[in-house]
Amino acid sequence: MKKTAQLSLLESTIKSLGYSLRYEKGNFLGGDCRVRQDNVVVVNKFLPLEGKIYTLAQVIGKINPPGLDPEAAKIIDSLINSSLFSRNKQG
Repeated sequence: MKKTAQLSLLESTIKSLGYSLRYEKGNFLGGDCRVRQDNVVVVNKFLPLEGKIYTLAQVIGKINPPGLDPEAAKIIDSLINSSLFSRNKQG
């Protein structure tokens, strides 16, 4: 699956979980937060495509929703098992 298709799938997964998705500029990677009553996922819009995918996969992995789309689960599992993701989770 192409990286752009992976990003689109993860974006739609985030939205289907009831989160709003925002791409903003700043000195951060991104993550989920609660603003007033809304669940929001904010991603740094200047991240490379892989960074955006990684950030969304991290958030979905943290939420760990039941009945996750098999393709989305495959993307998240591949990132969780990568050494990069493991190092960031430990530190």
